[in-house]
Amino acid sequence: MIGVFGGSGFYDFIEGCSPHPVTTPYGSPSEVPLVGEVDGIPVAFIPRHGAQHQFPPHRIPVRANVWSMREIGVDRIVAPSAVGSLRKVMAPGHFVIPDQIVDRTWGREHTFFEGGLVQHLPFADPYHPAMRRIACEGMASAGATVHDGGTVVVIQGPRFSTRAESAACAASGFELLNMTQMPEAALCAEAGIGYVSIAVVTDYDVGLEGMAPVNHAEVLARFAESIGTLKEGIRAMLPGLSLLQLDVTALL
Repeated sequence: MIGVFGGSGFYDFIEGCSPHPVTTPYGSPSEVPLVGEVDGIPVAFIPRHGAQHQFPPHRIPVRANVWSMREIGVDRIVAPSAVGSLRKVMAPGHFVIPDQIVDRTWGREHTFFEGGLVQHLPFADPYHPAMRRIACEGMASAGATVHDGGTVVVIQGPRFSTRAESAACAASGFELLNMTQMPEAALCAEAGIGYVSIAVVTDYDVGLEGMAPVNHAEVLARFAESIGTLKEGIRAMLPGLSLLQLDVTALL
């Protein structure tokens, strides 16, 4: 089964779906998973911020979300999210399929292993390479402008970056800023779930010279402008993702 974590402004995906309540050791997920079919392919959906966007980035019940997906049989996840761009070429309205992460979060529940059993996650390539290729092709088939590769710096939030913080990330050679990709990506890896992100560029970050500060309302509005293309692209990915032979090993 393919899972989809909806990002900011992405609160529904499957028509004719049914709720699939799951009990997890980590409490309730952001919402009860919805399970249905898209073109005959089984898909599960959870909006990571909740249906009313009630969970800020640092309070998303990420462990419960990932555990829920695993419990209902998901072994590959597509994770759209809004991002700010640190590169002029990656313009608002474009899509990026990132290949690397820099984690600048703190205080989040970031692992399933908290003592008793010690595991050290191999995490050199946080996004599944074959899933990335399928994602690039799917978004391109939907008419999107797609960038293959980029490093996402995941900041704590819920505030946006200062100009100095953003400029430092740009000077380091990073391309995108986001608040939700970690620990989501690492927890999926621990659970043996293949993971790919679709980064929806909603704004230029303030680290780029001359850029005005962005606010949350603007991010949601710009994400909404891209939602039709995003959903069409994900739908185009599903056949390839469903046939993909994953080589992911669970640590759980």
